[in-house]
Amino acid sequence: MLGKKLVTAQKRGETRALCLGLGMVACSMMMYFFIGITIVPFYTNSVWTTETVCKVLKANIKDKVFCPNSEGSEDEEIFPYPCLQVWVNLTASGQEVMLYQTEDTLERNPKCSYVPDKLENPKEVKTQIETIASNFKKYQTFPCYYDPGGTQTNVILSRLYPSKGLLFAFLWPTFMFTGGCLIIVLVKISQYVSVLSAWQ
Repeated sequence: MLGKKLVTAQKRGETRALCLGLGMVACSMMMYFFIGITIVPFYTNSVWTTETVCKVLKANIKDKVFCPNSEGSEDEEIFPYPCLQVWVNLTASGQEVMLYQTEDTLERNPKCSYVPDKLENPKEVKTQIETIASNFKKYQTFPCYYDPGGTQTNVILSRLYPSKGLLFAFLWPTFMFTGGCLIIVLVKISQYVSVLSAWQ
């Protein structure tokens, strides 16, 4: 009687472990799919792939512009922000080009080098942009990214999804997939050993 209870408990444990392993594999595959349709296209479509050194030529704050994030909404004209324009000398070609924070900045507002997140206090936005402008004037030389193909004449300060970021995004689903496969293999080995010992 006790032996039957132990066998039943063992089978239940194996079933739960097998379900856990299959669940981990399924979740990791979903994460792979999600990363593949969201992050990977941004990484592959980015033309700013080569790193070089940029030297600041001028960093000016122009008149206020409207926030492009609220396009089509009622509060479109209540979030103006100072337009920071940073021009740099690209050491790779010696050209004078405009600097943008990321690829997304160019799409949101090609007139400004920096587009702030929407803040309630306009003074905070102004202070933030003035601090960024002073930092550019203080640190004249810094690494930046440009398009080696020449389709984009401007440069960006940092990529939204660099190679390290992409690898880090795939790291966790890989761990989950490996752990799920390991659990499934261990359960199958345990079942094989149990059947083998029972047959003997």
